[in-house]
Amino acid sequence: MLLRQSVLALVLSLLAGISATGPLNAVQPDEVLQDPALEARARDLSAGLRCLVCQNQSIDDSDAPLAKDLRVLVRERLTAGDSDQEIIDFVVARYGEFVLLKPRFSPHNWLLWLATPLVLAAGLTAILFAHRRRRLSAEGPKPLSANEKRHLKRLVGDLEP
Repeated sequence: MLLRQSVLALVLSLLAGISATGPLNAVQPDEVLQDPALEARARDLSAGLRCLVCQNQSIDDSDAPLAKDLRVLVRERLTAGDSDQEIIDFVVARYGEFVLLKPRFSPHNWLLWLATPLVLAAGLTAILFAHRRRRLSAEGPKPLSANEKRHLKRLVGDLEP
């Protein structure tokens, strides 16, 4: 019983420790701007830019040297007085639209944005048709109408010698 409680306490403390460590930012103290408003803008901008080395992290979360260079570039442009959109446009012009973690909705990205809803709609349509077909086959054939019965009798009558 004591061993079970010790193991449970260890597991709970590990879970608490893991949950207490949220996402760590890779921003170095020498990169932080003195103006809190500019630093907040820099963090927002760098959270939306992809690390070109890691490719699944923002430059704010990456320790790669290129990510550090991009963070410094964003902060330099902010201190130079550029707007957020001007900074994003500058980085995209230099590295391409791949650097954006959330791509823009533009004609050359329509397939990227619309593929998921289109595939979902096609899948739901296929499920609907399969369900209807299954339901109709489960009901069995409909009984013949009086007109169809007369026609069938005439056909069968013509076949008999």
